[in-house]
Amino acid sequence: MATYAVGDIQGCYDPLRRLLDRLRFDPAADTLWLVGDLVNRGPHSVEVLRLLHRLSERVVAVLGNHDLTLLAVAAGQVKPKRKDTFHTILEAPDRDELLDWLRRRPMLHHDAALGFTMVHAGLPPQWDLALAQRCAAELEAMLRGPDWTKFMGRMFGGEPRCWREDLTGDDRLRFTVNALTRMRFCTADGALSFSEKGPLDSQGAGLLPWFAAPRRRNADLKIVFGHWAALGYYRAPGIYALDSGCVWGHRLTAIRLDEPGAPAFSVPAVAP
Repeated sequence: MATYAVGDIQGCYDPLRRLLDRLRFDPAADTLWLVGDLVNRGPHSVEVLRLLHRLSERVVAVLGNHDLTLLAVAAGQVKPKRKDTFHTILEAPDRDELLDWLRRRPMLHHDAALGFTMVHAGLPPQWDLALAQRCAAELEAMLRGPDWTKFMGRMFGGEPRCWREDLTGDDRLRFTVNALTRMRFCTADGALSFSEKGPLDSQGAGLLPWFAAPRRRNADLKIVFGHWAALGYYRAPGIYALDSGCVWGHRLTAIRLDEPGAPAFSVPAVAP
């Protein structure tokens, strides 16, 4: 019984199947953690969702920014961008089943027994685990509730950039969306920045990778995340970044969470 965490798939169905083969993934016993961005930009988003839907009982997938974008387009609240490639889902005969499954995925997953926490992008330095779980649950309730389609039209935007305990309504939910699915760099006091997407040490003055900001409230966590292809597969104490840029022609990476040292496995985006 193994538990594997897999980086951003983004519609890369063939590399996912090859990675599962390499892992000798057993759907009767093993579990897959997926860091989000299951769809978009890659060529086979509908095939990815159908596979994961079939494996539902063995899959724990958090939502990423591309997954939320698909839901917003499906809800008729935003228009697709030229580079979006999830039209195969929107045109599929089973679209409603797949989209309903997707919007009911969590925003954060924590397993105390394994000792790992998974999000798509990161955790704000101001949040401890309890607050992160509470904010994630509030957003999940909105996404699964009767007003979810209207919220998708109000979800996007860069404000507020700073967490405050007194945030309410859409501002509170929007900060949660941005922190959990869009964050890469922030200031030392935790103000989010969305203008820079490059590798470490490429950022402007006053910005830090979110995990390098003072994290007094969540420094004890082991956090698995994706979202940051320019960072690539990266590890530091308590930090496991798994987006190794499969959709950009690089690799799809997994780590095994239930083994000491969380060993890594990967396959190239293109079969040799």
